[in-house]
Amino acid sequence: MKKSYSTLINKKNITSIAIGGFDGMHIAHQQLFKKLDQNGAIVVIESGHSNLTPKSNRQEYTHFPVYYYVLDNIKHLEGEEFIKLLKEEFPNLKKIIVGFDFCFGKNRKYNTLGLKKLFEGEVIVVDEICDNNLAIHSRYIREFIRVGNIKKANELLGKNYKIIGQTTKGQGLGKKSFVPTINLTVENFLLPNEGVYITKTIIKDKSYNSVTFLGHRVTTDGSYAIETHLIGEDIINIMGKIQIEFIDKIRENQKFDNFEDLKKQIDKDINNALKYFDK
Repeated sequence: MKKSYSTLINKKNITSIAIGGFDGMHIAHQQLFKKLDQNGAIVVIESGHSNLTPKSNRQEYTHFPVYYYVLDNIKHLEGEEFIKLLKEEFPNLKKIIVGFDFCFGKNRKYNTLGLKKLFEGEVIVVDEICDNNLAIHSRYIREFIRVGNIKKANELLGKNYKIIGQTTKGQGLGKKSFVPTINLTVENFLLPNEGVYITKTIIKDKSYNSVTFLGHRVTTDGSYAIETHLIGEDIINIMGKIQIEFIDKIRENQKFDNFEDLKKQIDKDINNALKYFDK
């Protein structure tokens, strides 16, 4: 089991755990965490498909320590063996919290009823959580992000969707012909569909109002890019990692006949974002 880099706690002190995939750490997940006691911890079953909060990024959204099981390393275990493993990891474990659809063990043949039979302590099963009759699941949030419905994704997440990227060299056209931008390469995170978004860009713990473009630069070189413009700022020579929080989509990606038309549209995009931030 891999422990989050940001947590240092003696596992002997842990008395309750919440178990699940927890990709997104969304508002339904938070309902499970509320059932933990003060000596609680979060156990993530890492399938390798997490792209809302990949790897150790989940730790940002909870004060509980987060531990990780790699699914491929435990999926062969029978139910009794899985419970034994938990007891070895957390010898004072007295309570387990899971979602209503939790399954475990070889071929996922054990469910919440099996968990209650096999674990001698308390088992709390949290019912499905809905938002306006829509069940809150990571797979639905991913789909909203894929189609660019950031507002709905954020509603289900309970926070702004965020990606983390490494700064990289761009075309060099922005500062010369349009507006200065910071260019990013992003790995592991699910990217919203192509278009222009109202965003917040976080650099060294400082947040800037921004407009972000994701997509193929169909008016220029045709390559895929992630570019963010800090509104009212002239900061472009940034090195290292930065974060982008998505608030709402302004428009789809589109091709323009000339640079002048593109420049006019960029100005409109910035004005639309300003209207949001000035509310």
